[in-house]
Amino acid sequence: MTMIERPAAPPSPAPSAARTTPLSVADPGTAETTIVVAGPPPYPVHLGPGTRHRLEALTAGARAAILHPPVLAAQAQALLSGREGVVRLAVPAGEAAKTPAVLADCWSALARAGLTRDDLVVGLGGGATTDLAGFVAATYLRGVAYVALPTTVLALADAAVGGKTGLDLPEGKNLAGAFHQPRAVLGDFELLAGLPAREVVSGLAEIIKCGLLADQEIAALVERSPERVQDSAAPEFAQVLARAVRVKAAVVAQDPFEAVDPRERVGREALNYGHTLAHAIERQAGYAIRHGEAVSLGLVWAAEVAHRLGLLSAAEVARHRRLLSAVGLPVAYRDAPWERLRALMGRDKKARGAHLRLVLLHGLGRPVVVADPPEAVLAEAYAALA
Repeated sequence: MTMIERPAAPPSPAPSAARTTPLSVADPGTAETTIVVAGPPPYPVHLGPGTRHRLEALTAGARAAILHPPVLAAQAQALLSGREGVVRLAVPAGEAAKTPAVLADCWSALARAGLTRDDLVVGLGGGATTDLAGFVAATYLRGVAYVALPTTVLALADAAVGGKTGLDLPEGKNLAGAFHQPRAVLGDFELLAGLPAREVVSGLAEIIKCGLLADQEIAALVERSPERVQDSAAPEFAQVLARAVRVKAAVVAQDPFEAVDPRERVGREALNYGHTLAHAIERQAGYAIRHGEAVSLGLVWAAEVAHRLGLLSAAEVARHRRLLSAVGLPVAYRDAPWERLRALMGRDKKARGAHLRLVLLHGLGRPVVVADPPEAVLAEAYAALA
C-alpha cells in the first residue's frame, strides 16, 4: 500500500532561512559571503576568493591534521606552512577514500602523531575527502574539531554543509557514518579555478536540486544564464551556490539529526531528493559515474515517479529535464537493468525494514515522503528515464 507522508502545510525551507541562516556580505571589497548554519553548534560557511586564509585563525593554539587526496599535496603543504606539528595525510582519491580500511589508517596516523582532543582535523578536497575527514574527526578520541575546506562545487553544495559524514561499504554507499558539525566551512573560489568543466557541472546537480526543493530563483538563474552558472568566476555561479547553501542550511537547522517524524513534516530527508536511484547507479557503476551525474538521473526518475502518482504535472517533469540538460547534466540512462538497480535501492539508508521510502515533490518546492510506491510505477519511471 502506497502511503504519502506529508505535513498539513508544505515545508518551505527557503523563507525560514532569513531567521535561521542569516546571509551577510562580510566585506564588499572581498566579495565574501558568510552563511551561518544554526547548528547545534552554529558555524559559518565562508564563500568567496581567498577564504582558505581564515584557517590560520581557526586553528590557533591547536595542532592540525590535514587530510587531502594526492593531487592536492601542494595546496595542503601551503596551508599552515609556518606552523610546526602539522600532519599532512594523503588519502586515496574519490570514493576509494571512503572505506573502513582508510578510516583505520587515518586513526593510526593521528595517534602516532600524538594528536589530542584539543587538536583538529582539516578536510581539503572533494566530497569523498570531506566525508572521510568529517568521520575521522567524529570518531577519533570520540570527537575532535573539524574544518571543511572543500575544493569542488559538489563538496561545497553538498558534503561540506550539514555535518553528515559517511563511509561506503561493499553493500552500499554511505551505510556507515556519524553526525559531526564542522567548526567552519571555507569555500574558497580560488581553489575552484582549475576544476574541469565536468566537475563543475556535476556540482550543479546538487544546486539545481535545492532550486527544485525550495528556491525557484535558483531555477530561474539556471534558465536565464546556463553558461554563466557553470563559470566559477561569474557572479551568477556565486549566487546559485550561496542560495543552495542557504536552502541546505535552513533545512539542517530545522532537523540537524534527521530525526523529525515525516508524518508531521518533511525534515532533512528532503535533501535526499533524487538520491535513492542515484546511489544505486553509483554502486552499480563501481563509482565510475560522478555523484552529480547520478543525482541528475535520480532527479528525473523521481519526477517521473511523482508524475505517475499524480504529484507532478508533465510540465514540471519537463522542467526537471530542461534545467539539468541546460548545464550539460545527463537526463537519460539505460546502462543497467532495472532489477539490479531495484535490488540496490533496497539497501538505501532511508528504508525502514522492507519498506522503500522515496522523497518526491508534490509540486515544485513541496517535498513529501512516499512509502511503498507501487513497483509497477517505479519500473515505468525507469523506462521513461531510458
